[in-house]
Amino acid sequence: MLYGLLLGLLAIATYQDFADAEKGVANEASSLAALYRDIGAYPEPNRTALQNELREYTRDVIDTSWSLQHRGFVPLEAEKPVAAFQLLLVQFHPQDKSQELLHEETLRQFNNFYAYRRSRLYSVTSGIPAVLWYTIALGALINIVLIWLFDLRLRPHLILGGLVSFYLATVISVIALLDHPFRGDLGVSSEAFELVYNQLMKQ
Repeated sequence: MLYGLLLGLLAIATYQDFADAEKGVANEASSLAALYRDIGAYPEPNRTALQNELREYTRDVIDTSWSLQHRGFVPLEAEKPVAAFQLLLVQFHPQDKSQELLHEETLRQFNNFYAYRRSRLYSVTSGIPAVLWYTIALGALINIVLIWLFDLRLRPHLILGGLVSFYLATVISVIALLDHPFRGDLGVSSEAFELVYNQLMKQ
């Protein structure tokens, strides 16, 4: 019972982390889209230079960062267009009140985008501690041994042991697949960024 409770809590926790990662990616993409739209109201040549940096960042996230995340690596190369964008943004000097209000809103949107981005990068390496995986493996072994201690005929033993082993393996596999939300083919996809790029940025 205690082992089943542990597996249930871990399954819920890993699914919640996976859902939070998906939501965080959607929020980052949404803030990126809002930032791109705000930049569209800037005067030239600032508008084109800033939009080019955001466009480069989005393509780099889709083409490079996501494949690195699927392998468990934190992508750092995308920091360059973000830093270049920030430098261009802070160098802009509003010429009137409307530009000043627009610039304040853009800076606020950039801070939101950056916070979502840092949260995504942190989630790449977060997961269940190793000591809990040892506990799961040991608990599964103990449960199988306890089942074989029952005084049953061979056929019921094989059926009972097989069913319990299959269910334990299924639950543990689900936990393992959801443990790192960005790793593997089942990880969080870059679809949100692709939508933003294709709908707003693609020329």
